[in-house]
Amino acid sequence: MTITDALEALSGLSTIEKKPITAAEALNEAYDYARPSSFSRGLRLDLNGIAVLFISGTASIGSNGETLHAGDFRAQTRRTFANITALLAAEGATWKDVVRTTCYLRDIERDYQAFNEERTAFYKEQKLDPLPASTGIQVILCRPDLLVEIEAIAMFRRKTHEE
Repeated sequence: MTITDALEALSGLSTIEKKPITAAEALNEAYDYARPSSFSRGLRLDLNGIAVLFISGTASIGSNGETLHAGDFRAQTRRTFANITALLAAEGATWKDVVRTTCYLRDIERDYQAFNEERTAFYKEQKLDPLPASTGIQVILCRPDLLVEIEAIAMFRRKTHEE
């Protein structure tokens, strides 16, 4: 099969509708930055009655795009969880629907213990069982004053009108 044949075969498939996820009361859209960044805060896909939320890397950002709690790792972690909570809530989801997180720390050797303590306390507060699958990675983040960023994937059954 040639590439042309494959493209012709795919042309009969319908695309999956994607809906952007926003929570402007918690954090602004990246394209509203003074220097816009081209990504959605998250996307919602509805697949045969199951909603899948892909939450972009989220950090301690305020409603005007400003970094909050510069230099305070624990406060940044808590604000990051709050921002993700707002994005989930905007689509009718909670942390109980989160199946996976990827956690990016600027200095994993210095901050992982504090991160894990904050995450554990947050997850206990949310009464999560089981916990989401997760990966922790040391990275250089997009702003020098950001110390932590988290992305998440959530899945849940869509509510019907009868429910």
